[in-house]
Amino acid sequence: MLNTSSKAAIFSWPTPGMQTAALMSTISVLTFALAPAVLPKEEGKKKKLKTDILLYDNLDLDSDDVSLDNYGEIIDLSNYEDIYDYEDLTSKIEVDTLAPPTRGFPQPLSTTAVPTEVPPSKLPSSATPKSKGPGLFGSVINQGLPTCLACVCIRTSVYCDDTDLELIPPLPLETVYFYARFNRITRIQANDFTGLTKLKQIDLTNNIISWVDEDSFRLLPSLQELILPENKLTSLPELPSGIIQLDVRFNMIQSSGIRPEAFQDLKKLQFLYLADNKLDYIPVPLPEGLRSLHLQNNNIQTMHEDAFCNSRDHSHIRRALEDIRLDGNPINLSLFPDAYFCLPRLPTGRFY
Repeated sequence: MLNTSSKAAIFSWPTPGMQTAALMSTISVLTFALAPAVLPKEEGKKKKLKTDILLYDNLDLDSDDVSLDNYGEIIDLSNYEDIYDYEDLTSKIEVDTLAPPTRGFPQPLSTTAVPTEVPPSKLPSSATPKSKGPGLFGSVINQGLPTCLACVCIRTSVYCDDTDLELIPPLPLETVYFYARFNRITRIQANDFTGLTKLKQIDLTNNIISWVDEDSFRLLPSLQELILPENKLTSLPELPSGIIQLDVRFNMIQSSGIRPEAFQDLKKLQFLYLADNKLDYIPVPLPEGLRSLHLQNNNIQTMHEDAFCNSRDHSHIRRALEDIRLDGNPINLSLFPDAYFCLPRLPTGRFY
């Protein structure tokens, strides 16, 4: 059993010695909590830290001036952030310019090693572009590119419009439709379309073609449409037997530039456009299946009585030929009334 004096001693206010012990315990806890987290930055801050620690060591903790109420005034802990530089806590990471070598992969080239370029004249023969024989994109043309890169190839059609061509480019063997309008092509050579057995249409509108080799089109078995308006042709080459449409408007073709009976054996010819040339007469004989004949704006002054009909067979009717244009010529169509009896309608032109 505790007596009354013992109970009073237990519940009495702590003595100065007890206060000193409590103060030392608090300082130790603060020192332990802060010390591992901070590192001094410079020598001057280290000296300041040592000075502050010495101040703590020189304190007379047994003095009556030190108590739990005033120890915060004696030891100023409000500026402990100034003692340390927390910016140094961020770890420094240096990034190298090259990754470490990986096993199984080639090492990077040295920065001082400069690869030597092979002169163009020294390129191996396998690397030089081929000038003959169409490849995946066709053969190389005068612009230095394969045909299907300089032009546009869509399935069996090749479009080379307005690409500054001066010659017919090498075409893929599967070409069916070829368009090279608005270029600077000056002539057509016999081998330009060699081997193109599927070619059906050639459109060379608005070039400066003045010469066509004789066999340029004759050996094309599938050619049906030959379109050559707005060029400088003075004569016509021999045409393939399967031709259906021939358009040579706005050229300089003369009657002497068309072979005699040039159209007689063209049994499939239906559309013949010879307008705006320098013809002196109507080219005869015309194939029976012809449907449209345009001869306007030439220099035709006379007409043969058998130009359209057979004067010896008045029962003959040319039913297909319904579109004949002779306007813009110096001919008076009324002077040749026997030339139209087999036609389903009169030609267009001057009748007075």
